[in-house]
Amino acid sequence: MGALTAYLPPELVEAILAETGRLQQRLRLLPSLCGVYFVLALSLFPHLGMALVWEKLVHAWGTQATRPSAAALRHLRARLGPTPLRALFEVLAVPLAPPGAPGVGYRGLRTVAFDGCHSLHVPDTADNRAWLGRVRTRLGWAGYPALNVMTLVDTGTRGLLGASIGENRRRCDERDLARTLLHRLTTGMLVMLDRGFDANDFLAQVHATGADFLVRMTIRRTPRAHTTLSDGSYLSMFGTLTVRIVNARFTLTGPDGKILEHDYRLATTLLDPVRHPAADIARLYHQRWEIETAYREIRATTRTGRPLRSGHRAGLEQELWAMLICHQLLRMAIIDALPGLDPDRGCYTAALEAARASITTGPLPEDRANPVHHAVQRHQLPPRRPRISARRVKHPTSRYIACDRALPRPRASTPVIEFHVTIQPPPAPPPPRNLHIRRPGTQPAQPGTRRARLTALMHTRPDHLWTVAELTTGLGDTGRGLRTQLTEWATLGFLERPKQGHYRLSPTLLTEKPEP
Repeated sequence: MGALTAYLPPELVEAILAETGRLQQRLRLLPSLCGVYFVLALSLFPHLGMALVWEKLVHAWGTQATRPSAAALRHLRARLGPTPLRALFEVLAVPLAPPGAPGVGYRGLRTVAFDGCHSLHVPDTADNRAWLGRVRTRLGWAGYPALNVMTLVDTGTRGLLGASIGENRRRCDERDLARTLLHRLTTGMLVMLDRGFDANDFLAQVHATGADFLVRMTIRRTPRAHTTLSDGSYLSMFGTLTVRIVNARFTLTGPDGKILEHDYRLATTLLDPVRHPAADIARLYHQRWEIETAYREIRATTRTGRPLRSGHRAGLEQELWAMLICHQLLRMAIIDALPGLDPDRGCYTAALEAARASITTGPLPEDRANPVHHAVQRHQLPPRRPRISARRVKHPTSRYIACDRALPRPRASTPVIEFHVTIQPPPAPPPPRNLHIRRPGTQPAQPGTRRARLTALMHTRPDHLWTVAELTTGLGDTGRGLRTQLTEWATLGFLERPKQGHYRLSPTLLTEKPEP
């Protein structure tokens, strides 16, 4: 693996192979150790076939190197399987820098983010379709199935802290995948989430790990203000969890003087307005987009948008874990190349190309500088500048809309000259609902309606507590909408609900003669 071998020594790989039971039992021309490095090299060269990738690995050995056939390389991958690659990723998926390093954390907290990736295309084979299904877009069925991957990313370094593989996105919820990674959260982390994770049960599970969270709320959630704080934010409740709500308005001025405004409603468990002012919390949420940049490095920069290679599940999982390992190794090299600097200054493309070039040179001498470090230091990026652009989709069969017309953003990436955050006051409480409760018997059921038939059915067993299933069977219809009607009739006083899901007639209707 050239320069990346310093971060993945053979001793570590052999220990993982022995632990997972994939270490060869006899002397082979293609040992399992070579198989691991070969699968990792396949991820670095997605545009080359297996034979050409093997040639790059053994180029430094000249004519003495083994030249196996393509079938032998396929058997090597099958013998290896995905298990050792996943175990190796679990070992490497650790924080790459302390939260106090420049550009890494927020006031002693490590900023991390959950998000899913649904655009890793795979070959359109029968085995892949049976596992992943097909992807339906606005224009019809997509040409390739797609993997559903959930990752936990350190937004300061773009290093990976965990990953989980799901099935077809229609059958697998993002929150369910994220729950499999909750054990990776610890005290001292601040988890940033988008609106897809705004659910009371999931946020309570995140808080139970000891980590704090910062989530953008959905438009349907309208929490009431309990206590207004000094910075304009206010305390509210998500179920039994106390949270702090920040209503922020972002005002951005472009170089042409055009002003854009957008409102964000954020909820966090950082309740101290003095240590964590509302304006700083609002500005911090932009850091969540670093996970999108990490996905772009994997999909567009490393893989250049190409599908994975394998036509079956085991091969796809093996490739995915190898791809995530290579990304983690490159991020490790970038962090080490820029000590004391913001990791955003490291050029991922320069590190990737230097790592690819170093593979053909063979093992590096101990007295030689790491070429990846040299490339990253030579091609340092300027400090990150604020900028804005339209969220546009260029893929012809994407499931997303072509552009976000709600905001008149510029088509090209445009620098932001001025950026202001205004904290909005809590919304006024909604007016009390004027519920007009009709008394039972004031509007008798019309003959032949469902309520008339239900009343007649319940008169046959006045003291019985009827379940929804019993009522559906007794009425002899489909039962569609029956639960909603029962709830309404209980509210209006026609029925009683002694316990959840059980109903009986009210005492007033029991004395009345049922409609025929």
